Amino acid sequence: MKWIDRLNARFGRYGIPNLMNIVLIGQVVVWIITMFVNRNLYPMLMLTRSGLAHLELWRLVSFIFVPTLQTNLFYFALEIYFYWWVGNALERAWGDFRFTVYWLAGMVGAILSCLIVGVGTTSGLFLSLFFAYAWMWPDQQILLFFFIPVKVKWIGWVSGGIWLLDLVQALLYRNYGTALSLVFGLAGFLLFFGGELWRWCRDQVVSYKRRRDWNNKWK
Repeated sequence: MKWIDRLNARFGRYGIPNLMNIVLIGQVVVWIITMFVNRNLYPMLMLTRSGLAHLELWRLVSFIFVPTLQTNLFYFALEIYFYWWVGNALERAWGDFRFTVYWLAGMVGAILSCLIVGVGTTSGLFLSLFFAYAWMWPDQQILLFFFIPVKVKWIGWVSGGIWLLDLVQALLYRNYGTALSLVFGLAGFLLFFGGELWRWCRDQVVSYKRRRDWNNKWK
């Protein structure tokens, strides 16, 4: 990614240190306030087209601090821990500036999704973080349900399959706005890894054709 190297050389000092931690701490604070203090805070922070139309421009940033409405404290803590682990691993590998660019690309994707379908969330942004982790460290093992060792790449494949099914379903039902929002949600991943993903898919097709031709030759 020569383009990001050039940007890093020129603007690297503008990277936001500990960005993932800032986002997750914000989500924890919002979750606590929503659950125990004031439930009206949650909709005020969400990214909505109607809110932007009323010039509630803080939503362009505040939506990244909106957590999932997970009422179970244990599962919410597990979710926060998982994203802390993934996000900080990427931040250490890339550095502050590259991670900031990746995150901002996802925010732009969410905002575009909002303008298309009426609401934008961080679901695609966090999914793109996990896809990046699975792409970079596919053989890393995690304990699924705390006792089943599974390589990250297999979870990545399942998540990617679900995403693809949602995309195909949206296209079949001609829900093009939803389809575009699914794509825009992965803006960071496509920006950073789109070229590699395309080459990998191309190489897989070429390899399959070669194996097929070889097998047919000896039949």
